[in-house]
Amino acid sequence: MSVEHTGRCLCGQVRFKLKAEPIAMRLCWCRDCQYFAAGSATVNVVFPSDSLEVQGEVRDYQSVADSGNRMHRHFCPNCGTPLFSAAESRPHLVIVRNGALDDTALLKPSATIWTESAPEWAWIDETLPTHAGQPPPGAPLK
Repeated sequence: MSVEHTGRCLCGQVRFKLKAEPIAMRLCWCRDCQYFAAGSATVNVVFPSDSLEVQGEVRDYQSVADSGNRMHRHFCPNCGTPLFSAAESRPHLVIVRNGALDDTALLKPSATIWTESAPEWAWIDETLPTHAGQPPPGAPLK
């Protein structure tokens, strides 16, 4: 039986499929993610990049993250929904915004990252592993 997870943007002009199981879910408090999440943390699901199929036009905003990684952030040019991101340093992974998935209960968070950038009012789940910044290379995603 083949695995397939689906999602879309708010207006439906972009639809996508992921033909693999998710690797991990993380909450990210980096300053860039706070912009995307209207001041909160983003909720991100990690998949193998070769499992992603996209229908519809997406735009790519490139930036350099606090980690030093060149990031590609993909969004719907019509409604602006953030959909995916990818670091050039990790081309084998795609980060999918959980809210764009049809099944937002697919996974539970396994860690919170970039807690040093969180505002002092942020609620950070103390039952999850935390990283002040970017987890070190080779750190488990789960």
